[in-house]
Amino acid sequence: MKPFIYGALLSLAAMPALAACSEDRVTVVGDWGRANFAVQVADDNEERAQGLMFVEEMAMLEGMLFVYDAPRRASFWMRNTLIPLDMLFVSADGTIKKVHENAIPLDETGIDGGPDITFVLEINGGLSSRLGIAAGDVLQHPRIVENAVLPCEG
Repeated sequence: MKPFIYGALLSLAAMPALAACSEDRVTVVGDWGRANFAVQVADDNEERAQGLMFVEEMAMLEGMLFVYDAPRRASFWMRNTLIPLDMLFVSADGTIKKVHENAIPLDETGIDGGPDITFVLEINGGLSSRLGIAAGDVLQHPRIVENAVLPCEG
């Protein structure tokens, strides 16, 4: 099973840098290659408060993109979150500023993403390490427009 999974992930690395963007997709790009995630977007207070609470499983290349109206200090916890998550804290231009790996399910300890965060991408726990995602890598999504490092086409 693992060779198939890694083969599928590597095939994603061959995709062009400026892909057609859509609301339900996030591309993460780094020295290791690129990966596309199918995402739900949480862009209002109610959706951000709900997050991935009570989700029992998530496909490998799925996640949730939290979108804020302006840069802010982002802090999360895992109350009522049943699966381990990696949290990618991202600036307005799409640059990953911090990666918090393997947040513990149901833990209410605060996870501080730092200041000047406009986006947070939550993906399955441990996936950022397996792919090589790190601070300095870049996200591409239609909501990332302010001096976007990796702008969408069109």
